[in-house]
Order: sequence, then C-alpha cells, then structure tokens
Amino acid sequence: MDERPETELISIPATPRDSTPEVLTPSGQRSPRPQSKEGGKSSNGWTPTSFISPRFLSPIGTPMKKVLVNMKGYLEEVGHLTKLNPQDAWLPITESRNGNAHYAAFHNLNAGVGFQALVLPVAFSFLGWSWGIISLTIAYIWQLYTLWILVQLHEAIPGKRYNRYLELAEAAFGNRLGAWLSIFPTAYLSAGTATALILVGGETMKLFFEIVCGPLCTSNPLTTVEWYLVFTFLCIVLSQLPNLNSIAGLSLVGAITAIFYSTMVWLLSVSQQRPPNISYDPIALPSFTSSVFSAFNALGIIAFAFRGHNLVLEIQSTMPSTFKHPAHVPMWKGAKVAYFFIAMCLFPVAIGGFWAYGNQMPPSGILNALFGFHQHDISRGLLATTFLLVVFSCLSSFQIYSMPVFDNFEASYTHRTNRPCSVWVRSGFRVVYAFINFFIGVALPFLSSLAGLLGGLTLPVTFAYPCFMWVLLKKPAKYSFNWYFNWSLGWLGVAFSVAFTIGGIWSIVDNGLKLKFFKPS
Repeated sequence: MDERPETELISIPATPRDSTPEVLTPSGQRSPRPQSKEGGKSSNGWTPTSFISPRFLSPIGTPMKKVLVNMKGYLEEVGHLTKLNPQDAWLPITESRNGNAHYAAFHNLNAGVGFQALVLPVAFSFLGWSWGIISLTIAYIWQLYTLWILVQLHEAIPGKRYNRYLELAEAAFGNRLGAWLSIFPTAYLSAGTATALILVGGETMKLFFEIVCGPLCTSNPLTTVEWYLVFTFLCIVLSQLPNLNSIAGLSLVGAITAIFYSTMVWLLSVSQQRPPNISYDPIALPSFTSSVFSAFNALGIIAFAFRGHNLVLEIQSTMPSTFKHPAHVPMWKGAKVAYFFIAMCLFPVAIGGFWAYGNQMPPSGILNALFGFHQHDISRGLLATTFLLVVFSCLSSFQIYSMPVFDNFEASYTHRTNRPCSVWVRSGFRVVYAFINFFIGVALPFLSSLAGLLGGLTLPVTFAYPCFMWVLLKKPAKYSFNWYFNWSLGWLGVAFSVAFTIGGIWSIVDNGLKLKFFKPS
C-alpha cells in the first residue's frame, strides 16, 4: 500500500454531511484541519479516487463495482487530499472557509473600485480621447486575463492550495526570488493603500462637514490632520472583525457605495455646464521628453486603477474546495460579476469626467473638480451624499486591504508561539497598524496623489507575474502559442512597469511634490 505524507491525508468524517474535519477557531468560526497519519512520500498526481479507474473496475464483478463507484462518488463529495497547514485555522484569511460566489463578488468589487478611479480623467487629459480609451480597454482585458490565471493557479498542484499571493510566487519563482519579487509590491498595495485611504477618507470627511455645516456654521472646524485621526479611529473600530469572511457585509456596503458614488460623480459632472475654454487635446508640454514622460505617468495612473489582484488568492482561500465542487468555480463566477460592475464604474468616470472638464481637470481628480467648479451649482444635499458615500467606501476598502497585513502579523506570532493570537493581541496589533498608517499619512500627505508612480511600481503584481507563474507552474508546451503569449505578456508588463515608474518619478520632480489629492476650500 502506498505511503502518504502526514499532511496529505484527511480522515473521512463521522457524518456524511460534513465535507472535512473542522476545528473551532479563536473567533468562533469553523475551519478545516488536517488529520495526521504516518507515512512517507507520494506523487503529486495521486488523488483519493485515482485508483478507481475504468481499467481497475473492468475485471471486478458488478456488486463490488457498484460499491467502489459509490465510494468514488462519496470521496469526490467529501473532498480531496489537500495539504493543510494547521496554523491556517488560526489566521484571519483562512480561519473561515465558508465563502461563496456572493462573497467573492462583494470582496472583488470592494477591492477593485476605489479612490484610484477618481483620477482616471487626469490620465485622459494627457492621452486624449483615442489613446485614453484604447489604453483603458487594453488594461481592462489584460487584467481580466491575469485574474483568470490567478483563479486557476489557486490549486495548480493537486493537493495544494496557494492561499496567498506570496505563496504562489514562491512556488513559481522559488522561495528567495518569489519573496523578493512579491513582498514589496503586495505590501504597498496593502499597507500603502490603507495609508492613502486614510488621507482620502479624512479629506472627504472634512469636505462633507463643510458642506453640511454651510456658511452659517460658527463652530471651530477640525483641522485636516484631526479629520485623518477621526477616520483612523473609525477604521480601528471596524478592524476588530476577526477574519476575511466576517467582513463580507462591509465589502457589500463598500461595493454598493462605490457603485453609487462613481455614478453620481460622473452624472453630476456631465449634467452641469462645462468650464469655458475647455479643450480635449492632450495637454501641451514644452518638450517632447516631457510629453513622453507625462504619457507614461498617465498610463501608470490607468494601471493603478486595476489594483486588487494581490487579494484574489486570499479571497478564494476563504471558500471550501472539493473534487466535485472546486473553489475556482464560485470564485470565477463572483469575479465576473464584480468586474462587470467595475467596468461600469471606471469607464463612465474616465470618459464622463474628461468630457465634463477636459484639459482643465485638476491633478487631484474628478471629485475635486466637481467641488471646485460646481459647489454653488449643485444642491448641498447631493454633494454631501456623494462625499458621504466616498467615506463609507474608503472605510470598507481599508478593511479588505489591511487583512493581508493582519494575516502576516498573526502568522509570525503563531509560528513563534505555536498558539493562536488572543483577542487582546489581535486587537492591539490592529490599533498599532492603523496609527502607523496615520503617522505615515501625516508625514507624506502627497502619497495619495502618486498614482502614476505607484501604478508603475505595483504593475507586475497585476499584469506580469501571473503570466510568468502560468508558464512555470502549468508548463505549456515549449514554443507553443500559449508559451509565447504568456512570456510576451509578462515581459511586456515588466517593461511597462519600468517605463511607468520613470514617468511617475519625472512627474513628481517636475511638479516639485506640490500635488495633493484634495485642495480644501
């Protein structure tokens, strides 16, 4: 009889309704846990039903054949021999595995639509109509393909689930190179985005207060930094939800508010009279070099609009997976719905915003343009509602982008102590993390305006690495179309990353770091 690794075998549960053995986690959720057995090595291709093949069944009598076929169906329903890490039952991302296609849609939409969509018209002001629409369309299709790749690679090797982007990168590139390539961009997309959300959320709360309070307000208003602090406290309260599945309701709120405020922003903009002397030609710059670097920076802004791929594997890891019902099926269903709505948000904001403001679009984006050009033309109620929806969306996005950072901390803690984090340890870290982001935001208030640079630095996570991972893990036939296509896309993504990063740095130097996402009145 074949010997199996002790981490590969899962015992059949006592009741048929339970698909995998479960353990009660610190937060009260249920999560699968492996059952240990003694054994040695086995091939990666072995599955619990691989021996029940037509060739195996052919010489066996009918009664015995029925028994084996029924056992095969049961094992397929129960699940496959996944190599599970016992510590996964203690960590926020994998603590609960009861996710579904609805949760996937909520999380992907909440992560995919955010403040970065509001600066898309800025990119159009440097690219013009034709190149702006072409670039946005190509980027959307490209990232949709790499999203599909990541969903398929979640269980690329039978018996192994890659629950985090870092794990997949290490499997494809090797432990050292994979960590070196993926840690910085994914860390920025998590922690850096959280810092930018504090800046955007705090500034928006300040504008909301000014609109609601109106000219008759006599109270002493809070300063911008104090509004950052208020927003940080709200983030801390919501961050006490224990794991990724527990914030599905928040992601739903974030998804709904993102759809509504994106729609309201471009509808309110196109319904008003356009500014005088508006032009739709790309902004003229004094030299050819400046024009090229500005175009690269604009393309980096478009690339940054499609963030969220660093969370795809984490979202998929919250779902149960069996041979009969693999996790990639509900994940892809939810992702398709989410990215349909993402397209319905990004394209109208970019096109409608550029039509409404043209070359007079401020560097801070369409929300600032709406407030600056039409604060006296639009009712205070509509403006206040729009800004409030932005605040709700930022609060929700903060939670999902911070979850990988929470997971990394708790993984380090459980690895050293061999026990789950207590409620106090978990809460204490999340408080410290939020205040670290707050202090970074205060020290670097221009961080949220560096969309072009940040888009270039983090572009490989979305556009390049997944293509390389597909070739290295799936191993398509050498020199086949699949092989050439993915290698070409990957290296093209790396080249774009370098060019967009240079364009972003040039934009910062050229503007003397005077950019700011909002300009308070």
